Parts: sequence; structure tokens; C-alpha cells
Amino acid sequence: MAVMDNKKADATQESLHRIFTVPEAPESTLGQIEKEISENLNVFLQTHIAAREKPLVEIEKDFQSADIPEAPSFVSEHTHFLLNKLVAQSVNTSAPTFIGHMTSALPYFLMPLSKIMIALNQNLVKIETSKAFTPLERQVLGMLHNLIYHQPESFYQQWMHSANHSLGAFCSGGTIANITALWVARNNALKPQGDFKGVAQEGLFKAIKHYGYDDLAVLVSERGHYSLKKAADVLGIGRNCLVPIETDGNNRVKVAAMREKLETLKQQNIKVFAIVGVAGTTETGSIDPLNELADLAQEYGCHFHVDAAWGGATLMSNKYRPLLAGAERADSVTIDAHKQLYIPMGAGMVIFKDPTLMTAIEHHAEYILRKGSKDLGSHTLEGSRSGMAMLLYASLNIISRPGYEMLINNSIEKARYFAGRINAHPDFELVTEPELCLLTYRYVPARTQYALQFATNTERDILLDDLNDLTKFIQKRQRESGKSFVSRTRLTPEKWGRKLTTVLRVVLANPLTTEDILNHVLEEQETIARQSLISYPKISQLTESILNRTAVKQ
Repeated sequence: MAVMDNKKADATQESLHRIFTVPEAPESTLGQIEKEISENLNVFLQTHIAAREKPLVEIEKDFQSADIPEAPSFVSEHTHFLLNKLVAQSVNTSAPTFIGHMTSALPYFLMPLSKIMIALNQNLVKIETSKAFTPLERQVLGMLHNLIYHQPESFYQQWMHSANHSLGAFCSGGTIANITALWVARNNALKPQGDFKGVAQEGLFKAIKHYGYDDLAVLVSERGHYSLKKAADVLGIGRNCLVPIETDGNNRVKVAAMREKLETLKQQNIKVFAIVGVAGTTETGSIDPLNELADLAQEYGCHFHVDAAWGGATLMSNKYRPLLAGAERADSVTIDAHKQLYIPMGAGMVIFKDPTLMTAIEHHAEYILRKGSKDLGSHTLEGSRSGMAMLLYASLNIISRPGYEMLINNSIEKARYFAGRINAHPDFELVTEPELCLLTYRYVPARTQYALQFATNTERDILLDDLNDLTKFIQKRQRESGKSFVSRTRLTPEKWGRKLTTVLRVVLANPLTTEDILNHVLEEQETIARQSLISYPKISQLTESILNRTAVKQ
């Protein structure tokens, strides 16, 4: 509807009918937006997202009222508001200079396909509201199962569309996928036995009592994703029973330390029902030794889950697939399609090697999820779900495995290029070498790097604390400038005695990010750092003091 002078929108039967049936005219605000997005999404985002961010407290002023409007707005009028107040202050996650998080540029064809998905409004919980989408989603799960486990065609013909089984679950993200995997592991570890009807029926207290355990536990690297703590909480074992295991200098779990913990817990009569291997840690992209963890899981009778939310897409690459060697031995694997499968947010999956495992969490109801039906909701934590699998199905067909291989290879090699540039620069320090497309680093002046070798423990701690502050300043100032963005996190590098260290973090998954852009990002950080050192000279002063003392001694 066009906005007319002195005309107000009314909530009438006619106006409501138009909203549900008549699209906006091509020359309307919404019509123009649709045209711009379909022609060039990136140009639309660059045009409408403000170059400089507004403080959050200012943005909140535009969203203060808790009243539901008593009068409707014209579509174009409200669209103008969204453009000016919401879109303008959103994060341009598809920008090639936005290299701080997992979100990336999306293939253009997903925009119109998303409109079809939304218009169809299928509910994947049951066949009655997702007739064609259900077999499509089952096929997508089969395709990912095949990517991980490489079973013969006969396996998929038998299990992929089986009414009583599922090869996995499509989820809103890695968190639900990980919870589902551990839910299945817990229920299978405390399954029905004799007169005991199983943990799902009788609860955790009776289950532990029946099996004679003193407690339950899950073991994972100290770099494990926070979603695993949520899983421990939701599943009733408690966050303290998610046991973190120390990592080595490359942020990979120490297998010997995990074995030692398994033995200790066994002696304490604590049942470890799952071991989690991480295939691409969120902070550094590091991959645990999956084959060795699979051996441990087999030896101690644990469910072996691989959290490959980050690294799972690497299986598409024949060149880099060996990085995930051992994933095919996992009982379950998490993969996020909204990371390097380039699907919009809200697309995670958990895949189970054995199609019978998910019967441990099966649910039925009279009006829905009836026994013998192919309703996907009988094996999922979430009930009503959209047809996001359609977008992944389209991408798998349009991009294909070789296309994904090119995207994966380019992202890993781009990370290696950037790591090389950091190593070659005297004033930057590479903190973690990239295994996938993630890496961490920080700015440390060359003279300060040298001075740290001669600093006392007290001087070293002061310098490291000041460098943490400098890293925060660089990251925040770069973000505020609006030209580019990297994230930051905190690690415990062995080099600095496991002291908590603030580092810059980049994710180089965006295919539009070029080497020139990476060089500019580094140059901008160097400029910000040099200006900061002039304004806040503490680092330089202590550095020179240490070097002067060292020179006198020499």
C-alpha cells in the first residue's frame, strides 16, 4: 500500500484480506527492496547498513515501547522504519571485511528459495504438514550420513526412509544437535533392563540406582563448546559432570589425560557414558585426535560423539578430509550447515551411525507422531520446525561436492596465507596455527617481544596484562570504524605459562574475502595499535626499561 497524505491505516476486513492476498506494488518501498535484493544482495546491504555503528543504548531508544499498537501501519511506512532503524544498524555479516564470526556471504539463489520455503510454511514435525518435505529431509540426512560414514547404497535404501528409524535429526543449530546426541547416549546407557523401564520412563534417580552407579559423566576437551554444558544441565547430570580435559599446545585434547580421568572415574564408580571429540574448536578451529578418542570410547564402552559443527564441512574436500580422520568411527556427529555449507542461520544436524540409536528417544502421541508413521518429530528434541532442509538440499545440488571442496580448500589456504602474513610481520604474533579456516593472533611490538625474554615474572605479568588491554582496544576501535571486523577471545597459551591471554580471532570462510582485504585488515590494526601506543605509552615505557637494563648487563 502506498502511503497517502493525511490517510491512516485501518484494521478492516478488507485491509487484512489485502495483506494476506495482494503483494505490494513494484514501485512501493517493499517492492523496491525485493528488486534490489534479487539483483544484488551485497550492494543492497552495503547501501542500507550504516558504515559506523550507533551505540547500543541509542538503538534501544527506537525499541522502547512495550505496547502492542492499537492502530495498524501501512506496509511501506513500517518498511521505512525497519530500513532506517533496524537494517541500518544491523551487522553486515556477508561483507568480505567481516571476518570475525561464522556468518558469511550466502549464495544468491537462497533468497528466492527462502521465499518459497516461507510461503509453503511447512511444519516438519509430521507428514500431514510436510508431505514432500519429510522425504526430502530424510534424503538430506542420508546424504550427510553418506558423507561421514560411506555405507553401501543398500544401507540407505533400507534405512533412509524407514518409518521406525532415523539417520539423524535436522536442528536449529549445533546446540540442539549436541544435546540430542548426548540425550541418545544417556538413554542408551540407562536403557530398559528387566523390570526397569529405562531412564526415559523412570527418570535419572531411579536409573542410576538400578544400574548401581554413583554418578554419570561426559568427558570433553577444555575447548569444548558451551552447548555441552547446556546438555549436561538439561539431561540432569549437572554441569560439574561435564569433565573438561586439558589440551596441548595446539589446543587438542590430551588423550593420555583423558585415559587417566577415565580410570579415576571408573574407580569412583562413575559411569562415563560419552566421550566428545571436537573437530574444529570454536575459538581456534583445532581438531582433536579422533582416532585415538575412538579407541578410548571403544575400550571403555562409551558413546563417541564428534562435535564437528565447525569442521564437518571439511569432509567435502578430498584434499583436507584426512584432517577429520576418525570421524567415521563416531557414534554421532554434529554438523552445522550455517557455517561452511553456506546456509542461512538455523540449520544444524546430528547424524547417527547406527539407525537404531535414536529409538532411545522416540516419542509418540495420538494426534501426532503415531507409531508406524514417518513423522520426523518422533525423533527430534524440537517439535514444530521449518523446512530449512530444502535450502541445504538445493545447495548440495547446485554447488555440488566439488564446488564445496573448492570453497573449503580456498578458506583453509586463505587462513594459511594470513598466518604467513602475520608471521612475516615483526609486530604481530601468531597465537594459533590454522588447521581449518580459523586462527588467532595479536599485536605485540617487536621490541616488546624481545623484552619479554628478559622480563622478571612481575614485569612479564604487567606487560601481558597491558597487551591484553591493547588487543581489546584494537578490536573495539576497528569494529567502531566500520571498515572491517575481527572478533576476540581468550586463550591460555603454553608459551605464557597458561596465563589468560586476549587474542584477535578471524574466520576466513567468506569466499568474497581476498588477500588484499586481509592485508588491509592487518594494516588497519597496525595503525590503530601505533596510535594507541602513543596515547597510552605504558607498554613502550616498560619495554624500554627492560631493554635498557639488559643492555647495561651485557
